[in-house]
Amino acid sequence: MLDKPEAKWMIYNKRADFNAIGERFNIDPVLARVITNRGIVGDDAIDIYLNGGYEHTHEPSLMKDMDKGCRIMKEKIEAGARIRIVSDYDVDGVTSNYILLEGLEHAGADVDYEIPDRVRDGYGINERIIQEAYDAGVDTIITCDNGIAAFPAIELAKKLGMTVIVTDHHEVPYDEVDGEKIYKLVPADAVIDHKQEDCGYPFKGLCGAGVAYKFIRNLYRMMDIEWPDEDWLIEILALGTQCDVMDLVDENRIYVRNGLRVMANTKNVGLRALIEVNGLAGKKMSAYMFGFIIGPCINAAGRLDSAKRGLELLRSTDYTKALEYAEEVKKINEERKEMTQKGREEGIEIVKEHYMEDKVLVVCMPELHESLAGLVAGKLRENFYKPTIVLTRGEGGMLKGSARSIEGYNIYEELNNVKHLLAKFGGHAMAAGLSLEEDKLEELRTELNRRQSLTEDDLTETVMFDCAMPISYISEKLVDDISRLEPFGKANEKPKFAQANLHIKRATVCGKEGQYLRIIFEDENGYTVTGMEFNKEGFLQAIKEWFNDEECDKMLNGQDTNIYLNVAYYPSLNEYMGRRSVQIEPISYKKAER
Repeated sequence: MLDKPEAKWMIYNKRADFNAIGERFNIDPVLARVITNRGIVGDDAIDIYLNGGYEHTHEPSLMKDMDKGCRIMKEKIEAGARIRIVSDYDVDGVTSNYILLEGLEHAGADVDYEIPDRVRDGYGINERIIQEAYDAGVDTIITCDNGIAAFPAIELAKKLGMTVIVTDHHEVPYDEVDGEKIYKLVPADAVIDHKQEDCGYPFKGLCGAGVAYKFIRNLYRMMDIEWPDEDWLIEILALGTQCDVMDLVDENRIYVRNGLRVMANTKNVGLRALIEVNGLAGKKMSAYMFGFIIGPCINAAGRLDSAKRGLELLRSTDYTKALEYAEEVKKINEERKEMTQKGREEGIEIVKEHYMEDKVLVVCMPELHESLAGLVAGKLRENFYKPTIVLTRGEGGMLKGSARSIEGYNIYEELNNVKHLLAKFGGHAMAAGLSLEEDKLEELRTELNRRQSLTEDDLTETVMFDCAMPISYISEKLVDDISRLEPFGKANEKPKFAQANLHIKRATVCGKEGQYLRIIFEDENGYTVTGMEFNKEGFLQAIKEWFNDEECDKMLNGQDTNIYLNVAYYPSLNEYMGRRSVQIEPISYKKAER
């Protein structure tokens, strides 16, 4: 079992005439219930959710400083000024850089790019990058996915007489005075970030790539440049949106859905190469593939090598060379996965030995590669279900790290409360980056735990499921209908259903390395369905704790068991050798009370 309380199960209690909605939109009433549970109410909203297109996205000029920034860029392009893009090094940074680079080049700009080195520079634009740009004769800097908090760098740029346009999506820095937030803006010539308090843009969920895309859209209209193709850049935008874990609602949902459609036959040589080397050619593209296969390959380059390699891959025009690049970043990603798993195991041991009583985990792992701090923090957050900060040793006696949070604990605001201990920090409610002097470590841990007001309820994960639904109700048509609700991700999670008192007839070890379980579930009427369990060790440990070793052995040996579970699940189809069969993906279990 994981080192956290057993998850709470809660069922959505939203009401509507599900049969009527189902009839109007030709969907199963179960899907009507799921859509209602996601907060989609009213015929227009449901229609956009199911069928929304580009015409339902928002006007770029509504964003504060968007027209101003585009006017400046137009003038610079027409004057032949040298322009440099500076992005972050993660997937959102790389994709936003790509969008600006392609868009500005196509508009005739004299443009190049820079991406900070994760280890040498840390997050975002800095004074070194500014000075090097100035020395190289760069006139104008445009940031993407960073810049909103880069005060020293942008102050230097303005002192040197450079023009700076910031495009970002992170939280605006602030000081708290007498309980009031006083927001602070960098002194750029235009600051384009929809998180600004006085920005009238109606959707606050765009990633850095989304803001960059809006910038190019608005610039082209201002310069009277025809958009090359309705779907131009859309799979790149979708990749950045999914990999930065943005809410898949409103226009994000439209962008990712269309990006997945385009991705299947993408003209981008680098993406085609990544699809091939990862064995995805010919398969239906999914948000999972974006977030857990394609994206991590690009991300890994920025973690263990240089993010420029990921951008070069996306910019490739030679398929043979692109395949070489793709194989390289895939290999780097495999190395990253091994290092992350090792870091997870070490982190768990450190927490168990020293910090199990802490409600906010602050874990120092000096030897961990600093690029993996965020990944390991996420794994520890998942394991203990507590806000988690992982710090590694940087240069000059500094600690650098990343934070991952849980619902109900705004990590950005909590770090802002202790910013006197930090050299640098930034981020948002669920994730942040930070650096501090090594001798401030224990004070940071003490202060965060002293200030927290987390309850045991806060520290107990909640599994929300859509409705109780017997496994016998699942059909191929229902599963096909559910696919209309895709793409799934943050704020548009896969539908979850549950059935009580399912008998476990048997479980068979499967997978190339015996790492999975194929479980046969049986209801009280003898109806059976197969479920694939990917956390084999956690499941077996739970069975032993809830029942006993003997029952677990019976299950694995195909003998009749006395194991009954309440199961929350997602229905899917298994397609093999041209045959389709219904199966379930178990999400959570509880011991059935019999």
